[in-house]
Amino acid sequence: MSNDQPPPGPAPDDDPFLKKPQEPPSPEGPQGPPSPGAGSPYGAPYGGDGGPPPGGPYDRDVHGRNAYGGGPFGGTDPLAGMPPLAPFGRRLLARIIDALIIFVPLAILSGFFGSWRGRANSSNWDDFANQVNTGTQWLWSVISVIAFVGYDTLMARKTGQTLGKRWMKLRVAMLNNGAVPDTGTSLLRAIVLWLPALLCCLIIWWAIIILSIVASRPYRQGLHDKAARTVVVQEPEQRPTP
Repeated sequence: MSNDQPPPGPAPDDDPFLKKPQEPPSPEGPQGPPSPGAGSPYGAPYGGDGGPPPGGPYDRDVHGRNAYGGGPFGGTDPLAGMPPLAPFGRRLLARIIDALIIFVPLAILSGFFGSWRGRANSSNWDDFANQVNTGTQWLWSVISVIAFVGYDTLMARKTGQTLGKRWMKLRVAMLNNGAVPDTGTSLLRAIVLWLPALLCCLIIWWAIIILSIVASRPYRQGLHDKAARTVVVQEPEQRPTP
């Protein structure tokens, strides 16, 4: 007969055969608390603890303060907690670089297929107008829109940086929490930026965009940024590991 069986009678409190209730699992998990900025390629957006703040500059409390402590009437700094905004000069240079990256290949292809050849040989305004109104020219306009809008959308939704912005150490971020824009936001931003410029009024529309950035306070948003609720900020510098 085995001696491992419990003795008859009520089990004592320290009986090893008595099943005790399990302790609830720790919310921190077996590996401890999550590291700040987990899940974001840029660390904690706007210097937070890794998660989005409770609101954003568009979400104000009853006192008019935004999620970063900013107020609309000159109270606390509305830029508190955010990375430095992109300087206008670097932002303009980044946009010129991006425009050339798309324009140069399109110009080469257009010249190769002869869509602009007739325009170069036009001797008067009527010939020029006829060239512009041809189906071929409209086709190249559509191709240009797809190229510029597609480039901006894909690059912005991937890392928040086009090639020009990457070289200028800038990036596009959501205004409310600093995250990389999603596909819908990136597409809306690119359409507002490029569609009017490429289809009807290049110089006028770019002048409007530039003026809207310069005049915007406090976030320096162009019309495309306001439509998408984004902001262009400087990329944080990488500190050397000691």
